[in-house]
Amino acid sequence: QVQLVESGGGLVQAGGSLRLSCAASGSIFGINVMGWYRQAPGKQRELVASITLTGTTNYADSVKGRFTISRDNAKNTMYLQMNNLKPEDTAVYYCNWRRLGAPPLSGYWGQGTQVTVSS
Repeated sequence: QVQLVESGGGLVQAGGSLRLSCAASGSIFGINVMGWYRQAPGKQRELVASITLTGTTNYADSVKGRFTISRDNAKNTMYLQMNNLKPEDTAVYYCNWRRLGAPPLSGYWGQGTQVTVSS
């Protein structure tokens, strides 16, 4: 079992910044991928960004150049720095942990943290 706890969401004006954190605990050994997903009302959950254990990153086109994903393996924590936020970034953001090679959207999930961007 893997437990994930997100923090750092909130309300911010367009153009502002937020930093999300995801602390992982439990059976987190092995080669893995951590990622941030988001889900807006009435929409499907979508990948925002992912990062492997060795630091290889992947971003959705909509956030490239604005968001930065990182992880501190010593602290078992992943981060998402979100800059120049737009109203369309409003969603519940979820942390995900899965073993490398496992299908996307599989693995373990955090409880989610709300990000609201006002115009």
